[in-house]
Amino acid sequence: MARIIGFAGWSGAGKTTLIRQVIARLVDQGFRVSTLKHAHHDFDIDHRGKDSWEHRHAGATEVLVVSDTRWALMHELRGAPEPDLDALLAKLAPADIVLVEGFKRSPIPKLEVYRAGNGKPPLHPDDASIIAIASDIAFPESGRPVLPLDDVAEVADFVRSHARTI
Repeated sequence: MARIIGFAGWSGAGKTTLIRQVIARLVDQGFRVSTLKHAHHDFDIDHRGKDSWEHRHAGATEVLVVSDTRWALMHELRGAPEPDLDALLAKLAPADIVLVEGFKRSPIPKLEVYRAGNGKPPLHPDDASIIAIASDIAFPESGRPVLPLDDVAEVADFVRSHARTI
C-alpha cells in the first residue's frame, strides 16, 4: 500500500505547479509517484469524433484506450455516486507515494498551499488534517510547520517524510 499526502488550497495558490515540481524531485530520488486529482466540474479527457468518445456516448460504461505508450480507462458513473477516496486509491497501480489534490474534506494528512496574493483565507484554521503549510508568508500562530512555497527541495523532503499509509 502506498503512502499518501494531500495538497489543499484555493485555486490560483500554485498547487499544480508545486505538485509538478515535487513529483519531478521525488522521481529523481527513485520514488514511484502517482497522483489522484479531484475535478469539481464535468471534465472530459476524450473529444468528439474520437472512437472512444463515440463508444462512451453510445452508452459504454467503461472504455479502455491503449497504445504502445500508454493506456487510459474512462469510466462513466451514469448516475452512480462518486467513488470515495479509498475506492479510487484501490484502482491505482502500486506506487511509493500518492499525491492527492482536492478531496479537501478527506481526513488524510494534507499540506496547505497558500499564496498571500490570492486574497483567500487560509484553510488550516478549520482543518485539523492539514499538517503543514507551504506559503509565501509566515503563520506563526498555526502551530504547524511552514515551508517556503518556492523551496521545492524542502517541500519534497517534507512530503517524503510525512506521507502516511492509510
